[in-house]
Amino acid sequence: MRTIDKNTKVVILAGGFGIRISEESLMKPKPMIDIGDKPILWHIMQTYAHYGFTDFVICLGYKGYFIKEYFYHYFLHHSDVTFDLSNRNEMTIHESSIEPWKITLVDTGKETMTGGRLKRVQPYLGNKTFMLTYGDGVSDINIGKLSAFHCSHNKLATVTATQPSGRFGALDIKDSNKVIDFMEKPKGDGSWINSGFFVMEPQLLDYIEGDHTNLEMDCMQKIANDGQLMAYKHEGFFQPMDTLRDKNYLEGLWKSGKALWKK
Repeated sequence: MRTIDKNTKVVILAGGFGIRISEESLMKPKPMIDIGDKPILWHIMQTYAHYGFTDFVICLGYKGYFIKEYFYHYFLHHSDVTFDLSNRNEMTIHESSIEPWKITLVDTGKETMTGGRLKRVQPYLGNKTFMLTYGDGVSDINIGKLSAFHCSHNKLATVTATQPSGRFGALDIKDSNKVIDFMEKPKGDGSWINSGFFVMEPQLLDYIEGDHTNLEMDCMQKIANDGQLMAYKHEGFFQPMDTLRDKNYLEGLWKSGKALWKK
């Protein structure tokens, strides 16, 4: 039986252009857009860290240097420090509230598709089960239960499914929770949709041909056709940040103390 330990890697796709939220993404990559006073990327990482998963591999692309600089200065910006300018600018750290995270930042190309980005970070994953999600959506998902569900079957991948409005992509799921089809943005409301929060086996990477491979339309579609994709049904909160309206909605939830994803 499979097991998932706390050393399991968490891959986050953070390289897209964020065209639909260009009001913000012209200046920074979408995962660095703030909800409250922290980037949405930080909120997503907190969700995994709450369940003990703190080893992250972040796929960079558009304006990826913003994310590198954010974490490079993270320790300094979240600590109390004294600078002794008379002694070669010696710095003393007094108190820090730094999360115990390990973060690997990988430049996966500006134009690379989602599947290609995952393939490019393969050297950092080893030959072990790993997790993957998008860098622009928050949820109150129980990562522990998701992991346990993945360990309960012998398929290559688990995708988290939820039921927002029908403007999103949909999954065709049978009673056994096996994904029969992986469809992008069908018409109608009430369908189960892909909300990210995947758990994957390393053999899945064999389905990715290269930079041009779209994770959803190419890789996951093939896996579903081969009967190798299972769905973990999450009936709680999930909200992507596709537009400025979404950003303002999440900001309002955070400020009002109603952020259901907060850990």
